[in-house]
Amino acid sequence: MAETDKRDPRTNQKSRTRQAIIDAALDFVDEGGLPTVVEAAERAKVSRATAYRYFPTQPDLLQALVGLNPTMKEVSAAIANTDSEDPAVRLEVLLDAYNPRVLAAEPWMRAIFRTMLDAWLKSDQGGARESQRVPLRLNWVEEVLAPVADLDEKPRRRLAAALTLVLGIEPITVLKDVCGLDDEETLDVLSWAAGALLLAGLEESD
Repeated sequence: MAETDKRDPRTNQKSRTRQAIIDAALDFVDEGGLPTVVEAAERAKVSRATAYRYFPTQPDLLQALVGLNPTMKEVSAAIANTDSEDPAVRLEVLLDAYNPRVLAAEPWMRAIFRTMLDAWLKSDQGGARESQRVPLRLNWVEEVLAPVADLDEKPRRRLAAALTLVLGIEPITVLKDVCGLDDEETLDVLSWAAGALLLAGLEESD
């Protein structure tokens, strides 16, 4: 009997339902849209209540799509396959693997960023101020810093947090919209800033 057949049928059903909602949402993305939970539920032919159990908000749904994006898997693989123990080299691998891909999908990434901000504003108006924590970039940075053994916990956490600032659509938006840089200049500044932050952070271990 196959291993999957031994699992609880209810678990299998939950997995299929969640996947059906994600597949429906991906169809919207392929069509150039950003689906709401309700839209994905309707296309997946599941009830709204069921869909909201899996994805309480639109940002929850969109972040699930981002996490499943083959691009994200390629970035993770690039870091995992890096032979160098030099954090500077590993960081450059991460920058080269991720930021150009963000630029390639800039309209969609900006739309996701806007959705996240809209969700925060709505929660803030209701007094909740709930932020959507998405630790994927932080996980990548921590993997970059894994070979660095002589940093204490607090400096390591501070350095890891600082390095997330040079990854993704947020700094790209600032550099392009505020500073007026083109794509090539944007990538150059992010690489330079990342190197400066890393050097400053590692000096604390000397």
